[in-house]
Amino acid sequence: MKSKVKLMLKNNHRLAPPTDEPPSYWMSFSDIMAGLLVIFILASINFVIELSETQKKVSHAMSRLNSLNQIRGNLLYEMKGSLQEQGIFLRVEDNNSVLRIPESQLYFNSMSHEIPANQRAGVGKIGHALYNALLKDQRYLQIDTIFIEGHTDSRPASSLMGNWGLSVYRAISVWEYWSEELSIGENLKKLKNSLGKPMFSVSGYASTRRIVIPDDSEEKRRKNRRIDIRFTMKKTATVDYDNIKNIFQPK
Repeated sequence: MKSKVKLMLKNNHRLAPPTDEPPSYWMSFSDIMAGLLVIFILASINFVIELSETQKKVSHAMSRLNSLNQIRGNLLYEMKGSLQEQGIFLRVEDNNSVLRIPESQLYFNSMSHEIPANQRAGVGKIGHALYNALLKDQRYLQIDTIFIEGHTDSRPASSLMGNWGLSVYRAISVWEYWSEELSIGENLKKLKNSLGKPMFSVSGYASTRRIVIPDDSEEKRRKNRRIDIRFTMKKTATVDYDNIKNIFQPK
């Protein structure tokens, strides 16, 4: 009886026959790898979607910026061409944002802000050309501000207002001539941008933006005593530019 019991115990302790099933820890490792693969695939899909959306945003923003810049460039070059036919020669500067009136068309005597009598007719034609160019296709609605900018040469002004004041008064002289002396003056004053704000502004830079340096002769100084007309486009241009920068800034 004892030997029979021992035989049964011995049989019960025999190892289980080998099977084709892998160990349980291999199953767990396979599950982990499969999960990681799914995560990688999902992350890749999300990255592709985000990249596509970013490309769309950049493309849209750049399209709007290019459109506004093209409107400004067309306006300035149309003005330049129209005035050239009338014998008035202006220059387009600063990446198609500034219409420069050279001293051959408008000059200021040293220390003076008055428009010389023999230059007033030409200045008036520039005002008319500007008004007509703005009205075409209502392009004024795409512009934020038109700055009439006054400049001086490097010699210090003798008056109390100095070169800063002198440059501002030169810009004011042009604006007052356009708005008070021309037949379109009242219409110019009524022009508003897309936000309903006045279109025109004046500014002065004294001698800080000279185009001839050094201005060590009367001829050179005369070139610096000038008026520039600067066109800044509507605010959406700035917003789109900021959006483009934000897209590529690290988070």
